[in-house]
Amino acid sequence: MKEIIVTKNEAGQRLDKLLKKYLSNAPNSFFYKMLRKKNIVLNGKKADGREILTQGDSIKLFLSDDTIGKFSLAKQQPADLVSDGAGLVIVYEDEDILLINKPSGILSQKARSKDRSMVEYVIAYLLGRNEITEEGLRLFKPSVCNRLDRNTSGLIIAGKSLPGSQTMSELLKNRTLQKYYLCAVKGKITEPKRIQGFLKKDEANNTVTVRSQGGVPIETEYLPLAWNDEMTLLKVHLITGKTHQIRAHLASEGHPLLGDPKYGNPSFNAVYKRRYQISHQMLHAYQIVFPPLQGACRAVSEKTFTAEVPDIFWRLIKETVWEHGTQEALEVQH
Repeated sequence: MKEIIVTKNEAGQRLDKLLKKYLSNAPNSFFYKMLRKKNIVLNGKKADGREILTQGDSIKLFLSDDTIGKFSLAKQQPADLVSDGAGLVIVYEDEDILLINKPSGILSQKARSKDRSMVEYVIAYLLGRNEITEEGLRLFKPSVCNRLDRNTSGLIIAGKSLPGSQTMSELLKNRTLQKYYLCAVKGKITEPKRIQGFLKKDEANNTVTVRSQGGVPIETEYLPLAWNDEMTLLKVHLITGKTHQIRAHLASEGHPLLGDPKYGNPSFNAVYKRRYQISHQMLHAYQIVFPPLQGACRAVSEKTFTAEVPDIFWRLIKETVWEHGTQEALEVQH
């Protein structure tokens, strides 16, 4: 017999949905047969699977260990990954969420089965601190709530609990969470601007184009912090969050990001590759501003969090001779 006590990470969902997570390889017919025969019971009583679970509920599975093992086959985390999780740069943490300063070069989520992404590093971090168990991962898997391109650095939100994940997903969906980025772009920009357009994705080449009509509507706002005749340091407010939006939108305005291999200016990039060994876009998810919150995640209500820029970006900012905004540029790291 196996007993599952429902925690806040499992509460609020149907019994049959939870059973499917726990015994992920079992067919639906198996669950309904076991429920009908009272081999699976909820709080000691017969259930049909449609019941909404609450924290503290008891689910008992009167099944053999072999049956549970055959249908669950929980994936084990590689042993070396647990230690790797200790290397996360944590900006903020509470019982519901993590804010992490992601380095460039790491995926937010897996693209292939063998990839290691921020999801795996978050799980490793929590396993290493005994905040989750392999058993618990059958029922709830912590994950990242927002995505950054592999070579974009900065703030990633990870949900440690189901309420935390749900709250963050809702904020992102409703666009009430304000996200700001820092980027270095080609050309001189001296005035703030709000730009709009439509995004069309080329799935085969993993690129996008910005059009005046036809496609997914996008909206981007930027504020120049420092500039000279060659380059501008921008603070960008990502109003809509679409694939490659900042990179493609600014390139369409004639201001491609420094170092961007897909949308950038090759000759502009080459100069700074020789000077600073820059080989990817200078784009950093710099700041998150939370709206008023109640309930889950109320600890971050109306708070602002920032993530320090990577060393190569910081060196570029410090060593560039800015015509305007030198002090503003240097303050981004404080």
